[in-house]
Parts: sequence; structure tokens; C-alpha cells
Amino acid sequence: MTHAIAALLLANTTAPADAISMRVFLTQASYLAASVLFILGLKGLTRPDKARRGMQLAALGMLVAVIGTLIDAEIITYGWIIAGMVLGSAIGAAISIWMPMTAVPQRTAISHAFGALAATMVGIAHFHEADPTHAIGSVEMAALGFEVLFGSLTITGSFMAFGKLQGFVPSQPITYKGQNASNISLFVIAFFMFVALVAAPDSSYSAALFYLMVVIGLAVGVLIVLPIGGADMPVVISLLNSYAGLASSATGFALHNSVLIIAGALDGASGFLLSILMSKAMNRSFANVLFGAFGGGDAAAGTSVSTEGLTVHSISVDDAALQLAYARLVIVVPGYGMAVAQAQHQVRELAELIEKRGGEVKYAIHPVAGRMPGHMNVLLAEANVPYDRLYDMEDINREFARADVALIIGANDVVNPAARNDPSSPIHGMPILNADQAQRIIVLKRSMNPGFSGIENELFYNPKTSLLFGDAKSSLTQLVSAVKNA
Repeated sequence: MTHAIAALLLANTTAPADAISMRVFLTQASYLAASVLFILGLKGLTRPDKARRGMQLAALGMLVAVIGTLIDAEIITYGWIIAGMVLGSAIGAAISIWMPMTAVPQRTAISHAFGALAATMVGIAHFHEADPTHAIGSVEMAALGFEVLFGSLTITGSFMAFGKLQGFVPSQPITYKGQNASNISLFVIAFFMFVALVAAPDSSYSAALFYLMVVIGLAVGVLIVLPIGGADMPVVISLLNSYAGLASSATGFALHNSVLIIAGALDGASGFLLSILMSKAMNRSFANVLFGAFGGGDAAAGTSVSTEGLTVHSISVDDAALQLAYARLVIVVPGYGMAVAQAQHQVRELAELIEKRGGEVKYAIHPVAGRMPGHMNVLLAEANVPYDRLYDMEDINREFARADVALIIGANDVVNPAARNDPSSPIHGMPILNADQAQRIIVLKRSMNPGFSGIENELFYNPKTSLLFGDAKSSLTQLVSAVKNA
């Protein structure tokens, strides 16, 4: 949310002295107001029922910050600034109008890339414009170096995440021998370049080190995301958000811009904390996420449960509709399959029919369901599912035992009992939704292909489980018609 301001500051120069005092005061006052609005906006995002208000406050804060930057006393020409604002506004409007909600993870990843690109360009421009009359000192070089190093690896890392989510880069881990050692070595080399620049910012080789560090940062961004599979995308996206925020905060230190420092720190800290929560939700460490090459692996190699002698029970639309129509409590477990099928509206329509017949419907939201933090919440909110029907894993798990039906729509690993029962499973220890405790379990699934972790789901072979094969949107549409006639 801070990156547009950084781009505006590229045009800074000297303004008439008689106008400086008032314009400086107004700019700093607007930055203070914007920072308060950013903090209030972030606080609002902690609760679903206040998330919309939080976003409105954050957007207002950005507007105030942009206006404050536009009246900055050091700007003497607005040509490039206006061109950038028009282009950026057009792109933003197009995204908000035509981008489907199912593509939010991709949009989030690419926005991190553009934000990091703005911060990195500002850092490069600031370094390039340094001259003997205004030499860069060690403190300023530390801010610039941090800014471009984390900014550059966030650019390519976010673009790689975007590619994996969009599908033009394979979502499974791409690994090779010695990968982790080479990635760590590259980052260590870049770090020592950073140290050398801070120690001797005015040396004859500082320019070469600076630009080489940017190139290495770009390479590291690609290489660290390649071995990360689709199962870990929520952690990757939140971690890249943290990196982009840190780069923006460093930009603020380099430019002596308070709103960039504050908002970048908010971005960095919240993204890092969210990454920790996502890792905890999967019972995984950062090291395992970044270097474990987990998620989207080969199904046969990853199978942790023997399916020999086990039977999958399929179910017809009519039989599934009868179970749902006469259920007292139905718990819906949405997953990435629902997002791919864009079936959230059909889910809401089916829930309304069940409720009209006297049943109760709740939605069980796993922290890492989908491809980004809060993915399922966003999709269901877009379909106007009431906030109070969405339950976190800790709140809903005790309800499954009394549920007549657990309706699983495209979820896999987050309901796999192997996480509890099989110590040899790669997801063992990951907190899951207790869907297997429901009286009956109906799974909407295209095929028997495993989830992102690449392992079989023993829930699908449970005698209580019935699978309704097909596209989730089509299956739900048929269920809606069948429930109406039940």
C-alpha cells in the first residue's frame, strides 16, 4: 500500500524558498494522518465484519498520502507524475472491474512484484544521482542496499509465485542437486557485498558492487521460489509481502520519508507475523517451507497411505441432495477446488435452500485453504455469505461430531486424517479440520488426484465418505435443483 508514494518521489527537486515552509508542514501533516489511517485500517482487517471498513480507511490513508506527496515542496514539474498516476489508475480500475475473485492470489503476488519494483527503482535512481557534492554515507548506503537487495529478490520471487499460481510455471517443486547450498551461497555473497558497500560507500568499486548485488538479488528471487510447491503458496505470498514492506521502509529511510517508513514497517511486520501463523497452521518451519521442496509433488512418490483393499464410494446427485435436504447441521469445507470452479455463489444458494428447510449451515475455514491467506473468506464474502457463518478451525472443529453432513468442496490436505494418524506422512502434525468426525461426508471432487502435498487422502476411503465426481460448480448447480425437488 506504500509503493505508489515511492514512485512519486522520483521527481523531487528544489522549490521556491518562500513556499517551502507551508508545503512542508502540509506534507508532513498529511503523512501523519495517513499513517494513523493505515494503522486503523490494518486493525480493522483483523475481524471479518470490519474488514471492509478497514480497507476503506487504508484506501483513504493512501489518498491522503498521495495528496501530501503531490504538494511536496521539492516538486517543480508534474508531467511524469500525472502520466504515472493516469496509467496506474487505469490498470488498477481494470483489475478491480474485470479480475475474477478466484484470481486474487495471482493479483496479490504480482502487486508485490510491482511494489518491490518501485522501491528498487527509487533506490537505484537515488544511488545513480549521488555526486561528490552529496556523497552517500554509510547509514544512507545501508538503507539503499537493504532496499534494493530485498526489493530485487521480491520482484522476481513474486513474479515466480504469480507464474506458479497462474499456471505458466509448474506449481510442483522444481529441484536440482545442490540447490539449497547454491541458493544460500548466492544470498551470502549478496550480503557480503552489502557489508562492503556500507563499510566503504564511496570506494571506486561501490557502483559495480551495488549493481551486481541487484542482479544477484533478482537471481535469488527466482531460485528460492522454484523449489516451493503449491501447498506452500500462502506462506510464500505473506513472506513476499513482508519483504516488499521492508524494502519500502528502507526506501523511507533513504528518502527521509516518514510515511514510507511507518507504512513499510506495518507491511513488513504484518506480513512476517502472518507467515509465522501460516507456518504454524501447517506445523511447518520457515526453513522447511523455503528449503523443503514440499507441495505439489509426485502423487505416487508421496503416497503415505496404502489404498490396497480400500474402496471409494461414489454418490449420485439425488442421494447427496436427500442427505443435505434433511440434515440438521451441514458444515461446508471450501477448498481450492471451489475457487477453481468459481462455485462460491452456488455454495451460498445451496446453503440458503438447506436453511429454508430448517437446517443449519456453517463454513469451516482452514488457515491455509486455497492459495493465499484468507482466500476462502474472500470468495465467500464475494458471494455474500454472512460473516458470522464463517468459522476458524479452532472454533468449528468441535462442531463436526454433531454435524449430519460435512460437505467438502475441493479441499484435500486440510481434511486428511493422515496428519493425525500417520507419523510417516509429510503432513503429519499439521492441524486439520475434523471432517472425518461428521456422521456423513460428501466430497465434491473432479478425480482421485491428490492435493498439493501429493499424498493420498485416507478420508476418501472412509466408509462414511461418498464422492460426487465432477466440476464443483456443475455438481452444486445440480444439487441445488435436486434439493428444491426433494
